[in-house]
Amino acid sequence: MTAPRTLVLAPAGKVGHEVQCVGVAERLEADPRIERVTLSPPWSWLAPRGPAAPHLRTLVETDADLVLASGRQVVPLARAIARRPSPRPFVTVLQAPRTDPAAFDLVWANTHDRLDGPNVLQSVTSPNRLTVDGLARAASALRARLPQLPAPWVGVLVGGTSGTYRLGEAEATALGEALAAFAAGHGVSLVITPSRRTGETNLARLEAALADTPHFLWRGEGDNPLLGIYGCSRAFVVTCDSVNMIGEAAFTGKPILAWPLPGGRAKFRRFHEAMVAHGAMRWFDGSLPPADYTPLDTTGMVADAILARMAER
Repeated sequence: MTAPRTLVLAPAGKVGHEVQCVGVAERLEADPRIERVTLSPPWSWLAPRGPAAPHLRTLVETDADLVLASGRQVVPLARAIARRPSPRPFVTVLQAPRTDPAAFDLVWANTHDRLDGPNVLQSVTSPNRLTVDGLARAASALRARLPQLPAPWVGVLVGGTSGTYRLGEAEATALGEALAAFAAGHGVSLVITPSRRTGETNLARLEAALADTPHFLWRGEGDNPLLGIYGCSRAFVVTCDSVNMIGEAAFTGKPILAWPLPGGRAKFRRFHEAMVAHGAMRWFDGSLPPADYTPLDTTGMVADAILARMAER
């Protein structure tokens, strides 16, 4: 099949939803049209089970071959498109829609969401925009950016306090001290990128603990080195609060060492257990294990399923 004309629907301001859809579109070699949807009451209150807002009527009549939708606020719009008489677009919803998945042609959801159905795909990790070639290019650029940092490198991906987990000064200091001992014990350098949730105080505590350790800590100046870290690193230490960071690291097939934080809930525990069962992740214990698992490429899985089902239809 040629690349399908693709419409991406995502709530305005929800970058994570948009990235998942765009990643799948890019695997299909499509150049997606992106519509960032904003709803006001009462339509925002009624989503995802209510009707599509009237001001989105032109989007319901889209001439796309494929619609990729993600996020509670765009589910009513995706459902309205799927209810059109044939010929109509093939409608795929990424992430559990919180309504009947049978309303769509295909639904992808994380395994820990426990959503079942004949048209539901499940996987431990989420779709993303990572590709092997893209990581190789990013790795070359990062090596050129940090020529003085001794190899091998271990990537450190730091999240922060959320509604589920807590990263405070004590936790940041403990992480920094453990990383310093880890780097010295294995003869590695650390390449560290924080998230928006990490916080300046925690970064200062982390950097103080690593004063005598070969490392690079990105503080927001220049491009975020995350993709280069995925491409260059021998392994990763990742705080346990981010499903996305752990899932993206698993695309590489390299060892993932999860750093525990106070907090948690059942949904996260199910995710961590599934990652451990696959062999992609283990909890940080100071060791540096070899890579011994199949890389997790959910983006490719979803793209292949869309092509197969579109061809059948």
